[in-house]
Parts: sequence; structure tokens; C-alpha cells
Amino acid sequence: MVAVACVWTGLVLSALGLPSVVRPPRFLGIRSRRSAAAVLASGVLLVAVGWILPAREVQVDAVRDRIDEFAPVYQFSEHHVTHVEASPKRVFRAIRSVTADEILLFRTLTWIRRLGRPGPESILNAPERLPLIDVATSTSFLLLAEEPDREVVIGTVVLAPPGFRPSGRPTPEDYERLSGPGFAKAVMNFRVDPDGEGGSRLWTETRVFATDRASRRHFAAYWRVIYPGSALIRRMWLRAIRLRAEAPPPTPTG
Repeated sequence: MVAVACVWTGLVLSALGLPSVVRPPRFLGIRSRRSAAAVLASGVLLVAVGWILPAREVQVDAVRDRIDEFAPVYQFSEHHVTHVEASPKRVFRAIRSVTADEILLFRTLTWIRRLGRPGPESILNAPERLPLIDVATSTSFLLLAEEPDREVVIGTVVLAPPGFRPSGRPTPEDYERLSGPGFAKAVMNFRVDPDGEGGSRLWTETRVFATDRASRRHFAAYWRVIYPGSALIRRMWLRAIRLRAEAPPPTPTG
């Protein structure tokens, strides 16, 4: 989080300092081009520091969830949790059926993520009315594990060496074995736990493991820029699941 804060503070200062070099905004306390240049230089320096800060490697001490089987070691992660007034069975059904259009700001944030380009169908360009998990696993993600009414785990390769092409349809075993230099592997899960009072705790976690130092540096620069948007998408995703799970069943007609 320190690295992310450095990068985004630096980006804000850079965005403020660059136009201020042309015309210093005195109402912001930048009274000269020299001051504006100092703000710009500070911003650039903070971005550079945020990008080069090392990513700490984490290793799970025991396999407790299915995600631990596929990402026992990782350098980048985020996790979010919410409470749902519904049974684990209803929550898991909502996980499997929620669509992109139910997730607040999803279309906007993924449009920004792909720089406005249309692109092929994927989790970043999801079709309407299809469950988002199904869109993911039919395009760039692989269904790694599913424990009904408790946890689903999906994974993808976010960095690969030039010329890498998987042969055939990859399997979870292929994903686990992928360990050569130049890769960064991402795993995401949704997990449901009963709260003991008829409701549920809904979790999502994302872990990324970069297989060597160069890929770790490369992915760190990307992760520390996109992290705020990524975290917002996941929070809104949990919100959409909660709303769907808590919604009353449709009233029969006729």
C-alpha cells in the first residue's frame, strides 16, 4: 500500500505540476514556474520510488482454502469482505449468476482499463446478461476449483514471455506447473462462510505471483497504477452479489 500511495501521490503532483510550469496557479500556492517545476519533479520522483519499491513475498503457512492450493506464494494481493443477509447457498448462487451490468461502475472502469478500445469479448468487455464468472472462464480465465456453496477460484496469466502459447486448453494442473521465468500468474476467489445467524460472510481475494525478479518489477509498475480501480471493482462486485442474494424471490404470476 505504501508503494501504491507513492505512485498515486506522484501522479497527482505530476498532473498538477506539468500545466503549472506554463501558468502557475497562485490560488494553489504555486507562485512561480520554479515552484511548479519543483512540484512536477517531486511527482516524478514519487512515481519512480513507488515503482521500484520491492514487493514483499508472502507464503501461506497452511492450505485452508482452495485459493491456497493455486497461490501458496505471492507478492501482490488484495482482499475484501462484506456481510450478506442470506444463506451461503443463496450467496453462492448469486456469485455464479451476477452480471457485469449489476456491478456499479464496472463498465466505466473496465472501459478506462482497456483505454476505450472495443476489443474481443472478455471480463473487461463483458456481454450483457451473461454471468460474469462464465464470461471470465470462457475467455481469458481458467476455472481452477469450485466447492459448491463455499468457494470458486479462477486464474489467468497476466504476464508471459514473448512467444509463449499454451498448447490446447490449459488445465488447473497446467496452471500450477507454470513456473518458468517471465510469468506473472493471478488467482482470484470468492468464498462464502456462514455467520452462525443465518447470514453469510462473503470474501474475495486476488493474489499475483511473479516467477522472477524482472517480471516482478514489470508487474509492480502496472499493479501500483491500476490498484485503486481494481479494488473499487471488487468492492462493487461484492455489493452486486450481496444485492442479488438479499433480493426477495420473484413473485409468481398467473
